[in-house]
Amino acid sequence: MSSPKFRDLSAGSKSLVLIEFVCFAGALLLSIYLNNVFQFISHTVQDVAINILFIHAIVFALVVQLSSLAMGLYNSKLRENFRGVVRRLLVSVAIGFFIASLINPFYGQGALAIELLAISSLMSLIFACAVRYLTLQIDFFGFNKRNVLVLGSGERASIIEKRMRRDVDRQGFFMHGFVIMNGDAENGIVNENRIVLDGSLVNYALEHQIDEIVVANDERRDNLPVDELFACKIRGVEVTEILDFIERETGQIAVNLIYPSWVIYSNGFASANHLRNTLDWVFNASMGFVLLLLTWPVMLITTILIKLDEGLKAPIFYFQERVGLDGQAFNIVKFRSMRVDAEKNGAQMASENDDRTTKIGKFIRKYRIDELPQIYNVMRGDMGFVGPRPERPEFVQQLIKNIPYYNERHNVKPGLTGWAQLKYPYGATEEDSLEKLKYDLYYIKHRSFMLDLLILIRTVEIVLFGKGR
Repeated sequence: MSSPKFRDLSAGSKSLVLIEFVCFAGALLLSIYLNNVFQFISHTVQDVAINILFIHAIVFALVVQLSSLAMGLYNSKLRENFRGVVRRLLVSVAIGFFIASLINPFYGQGALAIELLAISSLMSLIFACAVRYLTLQIDFFGFNKRNVLVLGSGERASIIEKRMRRDVDRQGFFMHGFVIMNGDAENGIVNENRIVLDGSLVNYALEHQIDEIVVANDERRDNLPVDELFACKIRGVEVTEILDFIERETGQIAVNLIYPSWVIYSNGFASANHLRNTLDWVFNASMGFVLLLLTWPVMLITTILIKLDEGLKAPIFYFQERVGLDGQAFNIVKFRSMRVDAEKNGAQMASENDDRTTKIGKFIRKYRIDELPQIYNVMRGDMGFVGPRPERPEFVQQLIKNIPYYNERHNVKPGLTGWAQLKYPYGATEEDSLEKLKYDLYYIKHRSFMLDLLILIRTVEIVLFGKGR
C-alpha cells in the first residue's frame, strides 16, 4: 500500500512528479553548465565538487516540488486550463527560488550566485510549462491505467457510476464494465457497459486483460464465485472490495456501504496513545505560536476593518459552542463575519453567499482570516490544526440520529483544516454533512503525521487562491 503522503496522487501524477523532478534538477545543472560556457554572469562554478552540485540540484528540485504540491499542481483532479496551470507554476517556482535563496548561504564555499538560481528558476518554469502542455494535449500517462471489471450491476455497483462518472474521476483506471449477478437490483447501472457472463470469470478476465476485479454485487450469500475469484487472484488479477476501491479512488469511505466486519478487519482506525497525544499538542501549540507571530498584523488590520465597517461598539470576536473530542463541548473563537443579529430566529447552518454576512465578513471568510483567532483554541488543546471541523451541539444531535457513524468523527480532535475541507470545501445541508463525513472517516482511518502534513500544505492553496467558504 502506498504511503499516506501520496494517497491523493494517481499513477499518472506520480509519473509527473518524477518527470518534473528531473526537469527542475536538470534546469539548475544546465544553467550552471551554460554559464560556464557562455559566462552570462561573472560567477563561474569550476572548483565546486560535482557531488555538491548534485546536492544543489536535488534540494532545488525538492523545494520547487514542495511548492508545487502546495499549489495543488499534483492533484489528479485539478480542473484548470493551461493558463491557470502556468499561473500556479509561476507561484511555485517563485516560492522555490525564495526558499533556495535562503538555503544557499549554508553551502559555504559551494554556494551559488543568486543570478544562477534565478536563471535556473526561469528554465524550470519553461520546462515545467512544456511538460504540462503535453500532458493537457495528450493522454501522456494512459499506460499506467488499470483495466477494471466490476462484479455486480445493482445498487452497490451503481455508486461507482454515480461517484466516478467523469473522466477526471477515472484517471487511474479504465472501466471495462459491470457483470450482471443474481440478486442485483434492477435499478442499478444505467449508462455503463453491462456484461452478461456466460462462461468462466477467469477466462473472461484473462482474455480481456483485466487488471482488477471489484466485488460489488448486492446479494453475496451463496452468490459469490469464490473459487473463480481465487483463481483470478493467483493469476495476478487484483480482487478488491467495493469499499476499498471507493476509498482508494475517491479518498472517502462510503458510509452507506459500511458493515461492521469491514471496520473490524480493515487496516487503520488506530487509537492514539498518551505519547502521541502529547506530541500532537506540542506540535500544534508550537505551530500556533509561530502562526500567531506571523499573522498578528493581519489580525490587527482585520480588527480595525470590522470596527470601521460596523462601528466602534461592534464586537470583534464571535464565541460559539462546538462539539470536540469525545463529544465534549468547548467555545470556539472567530472573527465575527456575520451581523450581530444573524441568529435572531435561532441557530442555522451557514450557507454559501449567506445574506447575513457583512461586507468585511465575506472577504475574511473567503481567505479563512475569520478562523485565525482559533489559534487560541489550538494552544488550549481544544483543537488541532488538522481534523474534522467541529459542529454546533444543536446540529450534532440531529446528525447523529440521521447519519450512521456520524458520532465516530468525535474520536479525534477537531481541526482548523482537514481532509473533508480539501475535498468538499462547503457544507450547508444534511446531505453535505454526509458527504463530509465520508472524508472525515477516511482521515480518521489513515490519520498520520505525513497525512496531516499533506493536508496543511494543500491548505495553502485554498488560502492563496481564495477557495474558502
